[in-house]
Amino acid sequence: MVNRPDTYLGGLGARMAIARNELGLSQARMAQALGMSQRAYQSYETGKRSIPVEALVDMHRQFGVDLNWILLGVEAVRPGHDLAALEGFETALERHLSATGIRLKSEKRGAIVARWYRSFLEGKEIPMDDVHTWIELLRE
Repeated sequence: MVNRPDTYLGGLGARMAIARNELGLSQARMAQALGMSQRAYQSYETGKRSIPVEALVDMHRQFGVDLNWILLGVEAVRPGHDLAALEGFETALERHLSATGIRLKSEKRGAIVARWYRSFLEGKEIPMDDVHTWIELLRE
């Protein structure tokens, strides 16, 4: 199955929003740092437009944003990864979304799971309050 461009851009934008939130920056501040209007930056986060490569490189240089994750999400699960933790998080996420009636497109849900799992593998615990903030950023 081929990824449709709008699906890819939605996932890329969701990962950008999560990364920006982790940095504690507003859309306006990120746009200013990248030398663009807030409206242009917002269109990248919402997946309406593709962000220029130069802006992504600038995000990496200024803020240490992981471009591999922004562009591709988490790579395929390899042996040695903690599948039980990943499944537990996905179950908790689904429970929260169902309980609150929040709907997320699959690429946005995938971006949340990918970021949580990457942090988990790096030994950085992400509090569920932070995950709930990500959800609010990405809700439809």
